[in-house]
Amino acid sequence: MKEIYRILDANFNRAREALRVAEDCGRFALNDPAITAIAKYLRSDLQQILEAMPADELIASRDTPGDIGTELTSPTEPTRHTLDDVAIAACKRLTEALRTIEEYSKILAPDRVIDVERMRYDSYTLEQRLVGRLMVVRRFAEVKLYVLVSSSQCTGSLRELVRGVIAGGADVVQLREKPTNDKQLLAMAAQVRDMTDETGRLFIVNDRPDIAAIVGADGVHLGQSDLPIAEARRLLRPGAIVGRSTHSIAQVTAAANEGADYIAVGPIFETTTKDAGPAVGVELLKEAVEICPLPIVAVGGINADNIAQIKASGGKCVAVSSAVCSADNPQAATRTLATAMAAAIA
Repeated sequence: MKEIYRILDANFNRAREALRVAEDCGRFALNDPAITAIAKYLRSDLQQILEAMPADELIASRDTPGDIGTELTSPTEPTRHTLDDVAIAACKRLTEALRTIEEYSKILAPDRVIDVERMRYDSYTLEQRLVGRLMVVRRFAEVKLYVLVSSSQCTGSLRELVRGVIAGGADVVQLREKPTNDKQLLAMAAQVRDMTDETGRLFIVNDRPDIAAIVGADGVHLGQSDLPIAEARRLLRPGAIVGRSTHSIAQVTAAANEGADYIAVGPIFETTTKDAGPAVGVELLKEAVEICPLPIVAVGGINADNIAQIKASGGKCVAVSSAVCSADNPQAATRTLATAMAAAIA
């Protein structure tokens, strides 16, 4: 029986250590309360299962100096190049350890096997959420031009507008439709989702995580008075993007701590967009870029003539709406902005 105690002791330790690595990534690297909570709950569940075991026997069976495995390692084990590598390795180690605990618990504590099995399935969810968030953060970090589209601003159809901004070089398309009924909004969102899917562009829905979830959008953008980020994520697929509008440094900090994937700062310049509020200036953008590690999106009154000011303030991504949507040729207007942005950040 001592060999079974040794196996279980080693794998309880592996699982506990892997959970700590995953939790720290969700807490400190991603500022994601859901990932942090899942990892914490799993650690608590693991401890409860361990308490059902003969803890003294497990510890007494430990023989680190005599463990032949301490001298063996794979060629890839010491190598980690990115945060993704660390997180993925921790998640794999966790599920492998739980599988071993599940199998050997059938001998030692058969009444807890179902609990370990449930933990293993919850660990797959943790892995999906954690890796999905890391992929989103990496992908959004490459975004330079983010276009907000609205049928009310179209000179033609919404389809023509979206086709034009995609062809013109937009990296992200956000559907910002106010006001309209839910049936119409859903139809428009489905249409834009199809077009962005075909072209590999990110698609964000403004304000409505429910609509974003139904059409399989890449994420949702929330204003200051919209849902808390954690609640919005409950409606979205794992790994979906959640952005937050901010108008002050206090709001930037709050959005980062709340778990936003990116933060919109503005309006930088005066804009005719309804309810945008007074211009905050490039000074706020500069401060936000300096204090916040998340992608910062400059928004409000931006055009080809003032993009250089965004770059000078450290901005790497701009969001535009009327400069494109109200143009006679949205594709040409988007291309002009994309070219100006590329030149500004080169």
